[in-house]
Amino acid sequence: MTAGTTLPHGTTAEHELVALQREHGRPLFAFLLRLCDGDRQRAEDLVQETLVRAWQHPEALRDNAFDSVRPWLLTVGRRLAIDARRARQARPPEVGDAILENARVSADHAERAAAALDVREAVKTLTPGHRDVLVLVYFQGASVAEAAETLGIPPGTVKSRAYYALRALRRVLPGYAADLR
Repeated sequence: MTAGTTLPHGTTAEHELVALQREHGRPLFAFLLRLCDGDRQRAEDLVQETLVRAWQHPEALRDNAFDSVRPWLLTVGRRLAIDARRARQARPPEVGDAILENARVSADHAERAAAALDVREAVKTLTPGHRDVLVLVYFQGASVAEAAETLGIPPGTVKSRAYYALRALRRVLPGYAADLR
């Protein structure tokens, strides 16, 4: 179908679009497929949008200045492809299901808060001597020597109290045993 072709009387726009698709659809699809980096679905969507634009502008199809409407279709398709690429670059990239399945899951804040409350309650069950050593060494990051100096006890006592405090916590918090090593 060329731009100057006259259609028989009574031909609908739908028949005109079918003829346009039949004559120019494959070259338009091949052109848009290259512009879409091989994404067939996106290229098909762009072909469809290009034909919708042709339907919206029938004057372009009947313009006698053109030997063929193909250059007009290719130009419209190219502009649509450029617009689609710009729109994709303007928003965050889409994430497929396969990527989400392999993504590392981090614990949410509610789980961490619940765990902190559990540990806090478990630490309250320790004797004051064990609790003081545990707080200094594990929660405040003091060295054995610093904890011994702060508490006024020998370093060996700090080590043994820390050991027994962790052992007691493992019994009280069985679900957290791996974290208490």
